[in-house]
Amino acid sequence: MTDASVPQNVAPPPAEVEDVELYHAHSWITKYVFCQDAKVIAIQYAGTAIAVGILALVLSWVIRLQLAFPGAIPFIDASVYYQSVTMHGMIMVVYMLTAIFLGGFGNYLIPLMVGARDMVFPYVNMLSYWVYLIATLVLVSSYFVPGGPTGAGWTLYPPQSILTGTPGYDYGIILMLVSLILFIVGFTMGGLNYVVTVLQARTRGMTLMRMPLTVWGIFAAAVMALLAFPGLFVACVMLLLDRTLGTSFFMPSLVELGERKDYVGGSPILFQHLFWFFGHPEVYIVALPAFGVVSDLISVHARKNIFGYRMMVWAIIAIGVLSMVVWGHHMYVSGMDPWFGFFFAVTTLAIAVPTALKVYNWVLTLWHADIHFTTPMLFALGFLVTFVNGGITGLYLGNVIVDVPLSATLFVVAHFHMVMGIAPVLVIFGAIYHWYPKITGRMMDERLGKIHFWITFLGAYAIFFPMHYLGVLGMPRRFYEMGETAFVPASAATLNIVITVIALAVGFAQSIFFYNLFKSLKHGAPAGGNPWRAASLEWQTPETPPGHGNWGKHLPVVYRWPYAYSVPGAPEDFLPQNAPPMSGEHSP
Repeated sequence: MTDASVPQNVAPPPAEVEDVELYHAHSWITKYVFCQDAKVIAIQYAGTAIAVGILALVLSWVIRLQLAFPGAIPFIDASVYYQSVTMHGMIMVVYMLTAIFLGGFGNYLIPLMVGARDMVFPYVNMLSYWVYLIATLVLVSSYFVPGGPTGAGWTLYPPQSILTGTPGYDYGIILMLVSLILFIVGFTMGGLNYVVTVLQARTRGMTLMRMPLTVWGIFAAAVMALLAFPGLFVACVMLLLDRTLGTSFFMPSLVELGERKDYVGGSPILFQHLFWFFGHPEVYIVALPAFGVVSDLISVHARKNIFGYRMMVWAIIAIGVLSMVVWGHHMYVSGMDPWFGFFFAVTTLAIAVPTALKVYNWVLTLWHADIHFTTPMLFALGFLVTFVNGGITGLYLGNVIVDVPLSATLFVVAHFHMVMGIAPVLVIFGAIYHWYPKITGRMMDERLGKIHFWITFLGAYAIFFPMHYLGVLGMPRRFYEMGETAFVPASAATLNIVITVIALAVGFAQSIFFYNLFKSLKHGAPAGGNPWRAASLEWQTPETPPGHGNWGKHLPVVYRWPYAYSVPGAPEDFLPQNAPPMSGEHSP
């Protein structure tokens, strides 16, 4: 047993940068609305993302009602259906998931976890949120213009997206493209903040290899987004010019309704390359922060240090690099050269290696651990199972010979929602339950949290597992109604009804979460400073919730990594990052 006495001659490393002078709000408006405090900006980001996510949830109900009861709902015609598909997909992938992981968790956790007072550029951080809000409002405003929002599908492929037969041709597609351009501008301001803060504002002793994996995941995702979003940005600008000025970046020579259009020489395939150069890194822009959060939840609630920390860091970096060279697997049916198909199949399968390493390390962290089945832990374990299941189906779709017949079926919908829908949403819920005590100073109701978890987890599987079967049957995706389809049995229609009923029930069940969230603000049990007995730095603030500047008069000094659990000789089963070292301790 190691002696836990604290030596008196431990000198903290010298500060590398001077402490910053914070901006102090002078009114209610500058404190809670146009605020430069990253914690308030994080709540603004998360609140906006959740609000627009609820809209996307309602749109998914519209889609499911039409698939289950084709033609039975009077207000759901073909235009409404395709507009709902488009807006649901774009909102969930970009405006909800990206915004809440990077804008919400990134803003709140990065300064606290690295020991900074705030983001490096607080004013730019504030602007990033307001540009994001404007982008969201521009997107939603398309419901109030003639023709409504675009129904081109969330991938916005030309030439269909800007031709007159597509819903929202007049104004909807223009507002969609303008909104995406604004979103990318806002994110660029925020992303630069995340990257520079991690590199330049870490407190004394906080080396890169002492950062929590949550910070590593958000940092890597921000770097990827800064590299990938420009592809979408230029694609949106060029498609907007094609629509408004009649240029031909993506529009080939074509005839529409018997009339020859003025377009000439454009390449629709070029748009697909630009879109998916953003689109597949976007999967990991969402997944990497989720990986980091899950690593921290598992370690804290299993009371065990994360297995293979350095391997986990390098796996994050490897995933980020490989994700930039796999976009072509979304285009196997576009007529690409078979050698390109071979290349993208190889890179797609290669990215499974570092991803599998992370899964093995999570499992080995749980091995012989003191697992506490709290609500955050349940959501983390739910993510682990769901991501593995979704990843296995991704291995099938990564192979050209399998992907081609399945590409246009519900099998792709099932795979994509398991990996990109259900898995990250489970992490979001787990993270909120975990860090809610830090944000509010109160605990959420554990009983309600566990009810919410089991309904959400089991319901999600009841919705999306059967879709794999429907996809293998050949049931196509994106179709407004199936009609007389000989190769799809009548039982498939019954299964669609069952899926829809479950989707409606699970959607309404999310009210349990919101009831718990708002009820606990006033009536939740006081949390104290560190209710989960976590070792990472954000739980060591002098105040809970953290005050302006996070750390009071003096910044913390870090002596070890954030996963010091079950340390022999320690007074408790964990050692905070800022606790002075014990005699004879050799901390990472």
